[in-house]
Amino acid sequence: MSAIKRTPADAAFSYLIRQRAGWKCERCGAQHDDKSCGLHCSHYYSRGNWAVRFDPDNARSLCYGCHAYLGGRPAEHTEWFISVVGQGVYDLLTERKNDQYLGREYRKTKGKGPIAKHYRDQVGQDTIERWL
Repeated sequence: MSAIKRTPADAAFSYLIRQRAGWKCERCGAQHDDKSCGLHCSHYYSRGNWAVRFDPDNARSLCYGCHAYLGGRPAEHTEWFISVVGQGVYDLLTERKNDQYLGREYRKTKGKGPIAKHYRDQVGQDTIERWL
């Protein structure tokens, strides 16, 4: 399986998720600075699910170790994720993920157009280029 290409919208979204968490891992609390490569934007439903690719409810800030740990333990990842977002948000997120129309519409843009503009405006182009 090939890797999913990282777009400028992905870079900006990732930056905002990590910034939202105060540059800390939301699982273990490890602090990072904004230039660190050790802190990831972890998507509960993978970036291949276009309907929730840029949904802030679907992403958490995780250090490399926690990201790898939860990635290898799907049941534990789900339990942890629900403990963070709550059952209601989890259920709504799952509904959005399964919305085929929404997924098709977002996939058409592939992180371009309104999605990319929205995140570029929030973060700034120079920051986005640093993360690509």
